[in-house]
Amino acid sequence: MPTFTPADYSAICLSLKVAVTATLLSLPFGFAAAWLMTFRQFRGKVLLDVLINLPLTLPPVVIGYILLLLLGQKGWLGLHLLQPLGIRIIFTWKAAVIATAVVGFPLMVRSIRIGLEGISDGLIQASRTLGAGTLDSILTIIIPLSFRGILAGAALMFARGLGEFGATIIVAGNIPGVTQTIPLAIYDYTGSPHGDVMALALCLVSICISVAILLFHEYLCRRLVRAD
Repeated sequence: MPTFTPADYSAICLSLKVAVTATLLSLPFGFAAAWLMTFRQFRGKVLLDVLINLPLTLPPVVIGYILLLLLGQKGWLGLHLLQPLGIRIIFTWKAAVIATAVVGFPLMVRSIRIGLEGISDGLIQASRTLGAGTLDSILTIIIPLSFRGILAGAALMFARGLGEFGATIIVAGNIPGVTQTIPLAIYDYTGSPHGDVMALALCLVSICISVAILLFHEYLCRRLVRAD
């Protein structure tokens, strides 16, 4: 039975922390993007759709490098915005959150859009006829009826966050106890002598967490179906 080191426990906790934070921070933006793409017609909609889904086609390392150019000390955001405010992002766990959010954002938006597209336009029109504004329609009709899609998007983002590697190692580095997540710890073990057992143990931990999240997601979906 392998014995985890404090660095391993730190990697597990940090992976959960990064995945949860990225999911919570991305959720309002993911819903807004999905709502905009579903219910609004405007010029440049195709371009916005391409930009949202671009992280699905780009290698994660490319995304990480772009974030590094933007957020680094000599980057546009890093030099003109972050440094004057005394904020440091690169090679911290916050950078891992940003990388995870960017990579998983398209999956969240797609799942939420599926939920939104299943809402009848008649219900929304009826709410407007009764005097409901856009915000009222969103809060009382759109969010409740698309909750399963929102939940599915959050679950996908969380699961994707647990496995993020390429973008994270570029912008956050692989610092044990600071920015090292489960995938980065596995990477370290596979490159070290006699590290296969610990790498496999961390793989099993990652699998167990992902399975638990997916089972919880299915449980909530079934409860919602019964409630309907």
